[in-house]
Amino acid sequence: MIADIGLIGLAVMGKNLAMNIRDHGFKVAVFEYVEGIADDFSETQAKIEKIDDPEELHIISTHSLKELVDNLQSPRVVFMMVRAGDVVDFYIDQLIPLLSEGDIIVDGGNSLFTDTNRRVARLNEKGLNFIGMGVSGGEHGAHYGASMMPGGNHAAWKTVKPIFQAISAKVDGEPCCHWVGDNGAGHYVKMVHNGIEYGDMQLICEAYQLLSEGLGLNNEELHSVFTQWNQGELSSYLIEITADIFAHKDADGLPLVEKILDTAGQKGTGKWTGINALDLGMPLTLIGEAVFARCLSSQKDERVHAAARLPKKKVPFTGDKAAMIHAIGDALYAAKLISYAQGFRLMREASKEYHFALNYGDIALMWRGGCIIRSQFLNKIKQAYNKNPDLENLLLDDFFVAAMEKAEAGWRQAVILGIELSIPTPTFSSALAYYDGYRSEKLPANLLQAQRDYFGAHTYERVDKPRGEFFHTDWTGEGGDASATTYTV
Repeated sequence: MIADIGLIGLAVMGKNLAMNIRDHGFKVAVFEYVEGIADDFSETQAKIEKIDDPEELHIISTHSLKELVDNLQSPRVVFMMVRAGDVVDFYIDQLIPLLSEGDIIVDGGNSLFTDTNRRVARLNEKGLNFIGMGVSGGEHGAHYGASMMPGGNHAAWKTVKPIFQAISAKVDGEPCCHWVGDNGAGHYVKMVHNGIEYGDMQLICEAYQLLSEGLGLNNEELHSVFTQWNQGELSSYLIEITADIFAHKDADGLPLVEKILDTAGQKGTGKWTGINALDLGMPLTLIGEAVFARCLSSQKDERVHAAARLPKKKVPFTGDKAAMIHAIGDALYAAKLISYAQGFRLMREASKEYHFALNYGDIALMWRGGCIIRSQFLNKIKQAYNKNPDLENLLLDDFFVAAMEKAEAGWRQAVILGIELSIPTPTFSSALAYYDGYRSEKLPANLLQAQRDYFGAHTYERVDKPRGEFFHTDWTGEGGDASATTYTV
């Protein structure tokens, strides 16, 4: 029984990807470290398919990595869906002696892109090809079509392309799977995708708190608002599932969401995105605030104590409720656009720094279907980069210019509402601050540079001199001519 691809790891994503591969006519050999899981999975699927002849099975269970490799056609493709980190390197170490020149290892987990860089180089030295591929879409996407972002050794793409494009989500007949770039480019783009996901989710949560705590909407009303929003410019997967969540009742008939503890978890990709933005000197303010909001939520006991020690003044909303709901929708949309603008600006800088040669239009295309952040206006991002592949910032595209102008007044009203009612809006407000800062011809950094030069002789540039000339002033009359070195990010 020769399989087209081998898959290691039969947790939720691995099982569903195996079924997806089978459903598209490919044979997949599977292996799971825990004994018995692969057999149970294969036998269960055989019963579902009503197949008695082992030769007809499209999902083949194996009991060792050697058996897995021996059941693969050449060039062999081994697809790992395992936890990021040391586990990936463990399996790579075990596979290397079993594989031949030209064989391919694919890591479909959420690995850090620098680890993928290292693995590509290491396996290339041994004549093996390595692909680091971001996979987004959760359990449903894995089975019925995910957004898939492959990068690494391009020589391997022609072999895996037919399988991965077949099992990916499709939008207008186009697969949500295209080659991203060399080395860790695929995992880098997935990292930024997850960072934007952090931002989208926090934005929705801030809208939820403004609507419920600020305006007093109950869960039925929240369901109605989000359902309506999902019919317009905010249409997206996360808005859709949020509407569903508000309609879901617990066994006692009460809203389930109200019984869920308000402490958010995270697995690190949002944090990685923020750290990389700092490394590259890119203002990724919204995603950074989204990560910190999760961190603050985890301090539940401390927040309960602070709420008693530092009580808020309860100020009831007395304005036009319908108009404010519309304003909050505008704020959600405008801040969401900022999040994508910051994310794509970060990828633009990373593409230069790491020589990824990213195609931003293709990235938007891959994110239109299957993935968690899929939304209506990703088509507009694709169009923006089709018009101008060298676009500096999405905010400069005609669509974004018009959208921000239309939403700005409501956005400001929503942020003011949060301030007046003591409701935190870290991503709404940080996005607005970025927007105002980005379009400011003059910022107060002249004073900052004067301060740096005053206490540390860090020098400054002058508006009446060419860029690149640096000056130092003896501000106190007691200093000297020596100045410190400076750097820019």
